[in-house]
Amino acid sequence: MKKIMNQPENYTDDMLRGIYAAHKDQVKYAGGDLRCYCTAKKVPGKVAIVTGGGTGHLPLFLGYVGEGLLDGCGVGSVFQSPSAEQIFEISKEVEAGAGVLYLYGNYTGDIMNFDMAAELCEMEDIETCTVVGADDVNSGEPKVRRGVAGIFFLYKAAGAKAAQMGNLEEVAAAARKAKDATRTVGFAFTPCIIPEIGRPNFTLEENEMAMGMGIHGEPGIWNGPLRSSAEIARESLETLLKDMPVEAGEEVAVLINGLGATSVEELYILLHDVLTQLGERQIRVYRSFVGEFATSMEMAGASISICRLDDEMKEWLDYPVATPFYVQK
Repeated sequence: MKKIMNQPENYTDDMLRGIYAAHKDQVKYAGGDLRCYCTAKKVPGKVAIVTGGGTGHLPLFLGYVGEGLLDGCGVGSVFQSPSAEQIFEISKEVEAGAGVLYLYGNYTGDIMNFDMAAELCEMEDIETCTVVGADDVNSGEPKVRRGVAGIFFLYKAAGAKAAQMGNLEEVAAAARKAKDATRTVGFAFTPCIIPEIGRPNFTLEENEMAMGMGIHGEPGIWNGPLRSSAEIARESLETLLKDMPVEAGEEVAVLINGLGATSVEELYILLHDVLTQLGERQIRVYRSFVGEFATSMEMAGASISICRLDDEMKEWLDYPVATPFYVQK
């Protein structure tokens, strides 16, 4: 294991110390706990949006805390959930008089701890509402699907509506609308190494890939020989569009997400193949996003997300944002 770190057990806290030092004008922590990650620019009267999840996925989850997006993030250890107490502490810090939306991925530990935090908030007369991202088509039926890179679109929709001073139900409705319109398919080429464990979290042969692999190394739907970019795009789009049909003439946004060790050049090759094949179906692409949006440490691979758009969704997608990790003017 070769990583830039000190003690493996301090990996998450050391990372957070670096972020706070570099971006103290934008983010801070609450209650003396480094893992209670909050915006430094609280807006009175605005719905606060709180997310959370394990370290190892930057810029997901904490990377989307900032202007026009989220207000707080519970930070767990690598691939681990934040605690209910941390989420509660964040909620108290960022609540600005309009309630708190909990917006996070569909993982058992996160659900349990956010639900417990909501109960603690209720005792303090802090109103909360919850929307859970679940865009990973290959991980099962809709109720059990994992939340992966497509949660970016949920963050954008909810963040824009909150910045426009929508009320709690309106902000939650924006997140649900984006959730209903978003699907993702991912694939892996190599595993990653969790610092505290020190060994790969799964194995693949040299010329093997895994379609549908999860961002924590959860099993996919098949392992097999490496395929070309065009072949990967074709299978992924067939899966995405079967699950969420998009008619000729409709508009979508496309997100090509690297998992941590895939070059940007490769991501643009994949984007071109996706755009070409969508064009063959006469599906129009309003915007494309390419880069790292939800990683898995140093895993090689990528994911493809599509989001169906209408005029309202396009307005939210175009809304300017600024965080230490992501800026859109």
